[in-house]
Amino acid sequence: MVQIPNQPVPPSPAQRPVPTSADVARLAGVSRATVSYVLNNTSAVRISEPTRRRVHEAAKDLGYVPHAAARSLRAGHSRMVLMPAPTVPVGPLYGQFFNELQWALGRLDYTVVQYGSVGLHGDEAARAWAELRPVAVLVPGSGLGPEGVAVLKRSGARAVVTLGPERVEGAHALLMDHERVGHSAGAHLAARGRHRVGVVVPEEPGLEIFSRPRLEGVRRALRGSGATTTELPLAYEEEAAARLAARWRALGLDGVFAYNDEYAMLLMRALQDAGIAVPDETAVIGADDLMLGRLLRPRLSTVHIELPSGRDLAELVDRAVREPGAPPETHEVLGARVVHRDSS
Repeated sequence: MVQIPNQPVPPSPAQRPVPTSADVARLAGVSRATVSYVLNNTSAVRISEPTRRRVHEAAKDLGYVPHAAARSLRAGHSRMVLMPAPTVPVGPLYGQFFNELQWALGRLDYTVVQYGSVGLHGDEAARAWAELRPVAVLVPGSGLGPEGVAVLKRSGARAVVTLGPERVEGAHALLMDHERVGHSAGAHLAARGRHRVGVVVPEEPGLEIFSRPRLEGVRRALRGSGATTTELPLAYEEEAAARLAARWRALGLDGVFAYNDEYAMLLMRALQDAGIAVPDETAVIGADDLMLGRLLRPRLSTVHIELPSGRDLAELVDRAVREPGAPPETHEVLGARVVHRDSS
């Protein structure tokens, strides 16, 4: 174990006074009200562009930033949008989506705070989120119930938005039907003449909210066709993939939907190492349409997942904040289409 050596604490320099909006106003030669209008992006008051530049330059020179708590008191609510950190590995596709969403909310003058709620779940986690007094909460996955939504709203949250398989009473819902992903993959394998289909189900805890609907989607696609479906539990480890590949021929499978591209790449490499030809002996398809899958040989077939744009979701949050009494909206937002490449 590497130890970090203790360093002597240097004497702290004399603390400079915190700059105020009055300091900015004096340096820019404007009123404090003008400073407030400019730095809070108030659209109701017309401020000339040269004046805006002077205010921003003065604030930058002084190191002044608006006081969030004071601004919240004036507005009657905060501009903080809280996003609980996902408790499961969401992968690159969802990571990109959340980054785009944070950028879009920032453009609307919201401050996005990601909250790590390790060990807290459902309504218990909602009470911890409520302590921060966010104006809106975006909850990925499942677990939040009506009681948690009520706790958040009583604490001042004007909008609660869930992203998951089902709606929650009192919250706006973005419904993500992952059964559609599995159905697309299963229908593709059936159309390619594969009749003994395996479906990878990750063993990592928490992923069942995605994997179980995808498994059911494959089963639904193959129902009535005479094809069989075999559930394949798999940990995201090279050794686990090698063990599965070693018994592949005994399983007699000629096609596999590997949950997503990452698991598909893991399994395909293990199958090839075991001497199983892809796609001649076994067709492989993943999901998410990651770039790395296009660089493999054979190129990986996949289900391209269409998520809502971060801008659209940011506008939904902003609309809900401005109209907190409006009925909750429900949108089905997950699309799926097969991208056929060499592996199937």
